[in-house]
Amino acid sequence: MKKQWINYFILLLLVPASIWFGVTMFEDRKYVFISFIIVILTLIPLILTFEKKESSIRYMVIIAVMTALSVVGRFLFAAIPGFKPVTAIVLLTAIYFGAEAGFLVGALTALISNIYFGQGPWTPFQMFAWGMIGLLAGLPWVRQMLQKNKFLLILAGLFAGVLFSLLMDVWTVLSVDGFFNVKRYITVVGLSLPFMITYAVSNVIFLLLTIKPIGEKLERIKKKYGI
Repeated sequence: MKKQWINYFILLLLVPASIWFGVTMFEDRKYVFISFIIVILTLIPLILTFEKKESSIRYMVIIAVMTALSVVGRFLFAAIPGFKPVTAIVLLTAIYFGAEAGFLVGALTALISNIYFGQGPWTPFQMFAWGMIGLLAGLPWVRQMLQKNKFLLILAGLFAGVLFSLLMDVWTVLSVDGFFNVKRYITVVGLSLPFMITYAVSNVIFLLLTIKPIGEKLERIKKKYGI
């Protein structure tokens, strides 16, 4: 439990603090540096829980595979704005392997896929947004409910789409002049509603398509290798 609280402290406080530092001190000009700080911070929970066992190595391999699937999925659907399988894969990772794994896959997906889509001051925000979705879905009591109840899984997909859009709208507001303005934020949220709805619906579609084939395989791997 002590390690878990340290992990949550790092992911919920130190990561956002790093983003705030990048926005206020560097004026978003050192976004690559901030992105790598976030990667280091998200790796710390993995290091804290790492043991010299084969199961730990397999755990890291699973994270690498899920990250690769997420990145490739974003590439394949690049032509359709807002329609991506990234969140669904992040949610599946979190549901079957926990909050830390979900956050790491979400953060790494943003950083790696943006090598193709373009790095920018939005990258740290994307890393945090997808990471937070994974962290929330991977909380012990949440992941148990999502595994057992398909209706709650659908709600989680919708909520994740809304949350991602709302968090990215914060960056949109800050990108104007470096200050957060509530009225401007409300306006931006209103303008981004079509994207939010599309993304939320796409999350549900991808979750319903992947929860059985991928979910069953992940559960089998967990039991077989004791991950």
